[in-house]
Amino acid sequence: MSGRSINSVFYAETYHPIQAGSIDGTDTAPHDNAVYRALLCSSAGLYDPFGDPKAIGDPYCTIFVGRLSHLTTEDTLRKAMSKYGKVKNLRLVRHIVTGASRGYGFVEFETEREMRRAYKDAHHSYIDDSEVIVDYNRQQLMPGWIPRRLGGGLGGRKESGQLRFGGRERPFRAPL
Repeated sequence: MSGRSINSVFYAETYHPIQAGSIDGTDTAPHDNAVYRALLCSSAGLYDPFGDPKAIGDPYCTIFVGRLSHLTTEDTLRKAMSKYGKVKNLRLVRHIVTGASRGYGFVEFETEREMRRAYKDAHHSYIDDSEVIVDYNRQQLMPGWIPRRLGGGLGGRKESGQLRFGGRERPFRAPL
């Protein structure tokens, strides 16, 4: 698999917790608590993306599927994703206590070509009457990546008006 070609969709080679929340990547000090937590986790090495025993398979052939209906099962997700290629492995993330769906999952395809087709065509499609989002499995691909629950992620628009960028929906554009 070509690891370098998939990195071209990311907007940085490595994840930097402070600069990820900056509109132009020039911030030098944390500007909110989430960024501060991300900085602590990255510097202390608290998060290991390969430490999850359930995360198996080739990350270059895996996509993230979010905003799933809580009624969606593994079978319906497999049926919906098999339109784009042969599904090798599928994991619907569930609540550890109740077993209810958390609304997202990971789908591994046989080839990187099938994964790219699903990335392109399945985004904003409907599964069980819910519009889903599809993105790359960033946690195992981007060095230094920290999950959103630990203060990482690619951000979004904050309520305070501070601009954050990232992800497929809001790519970085330089300010005027």
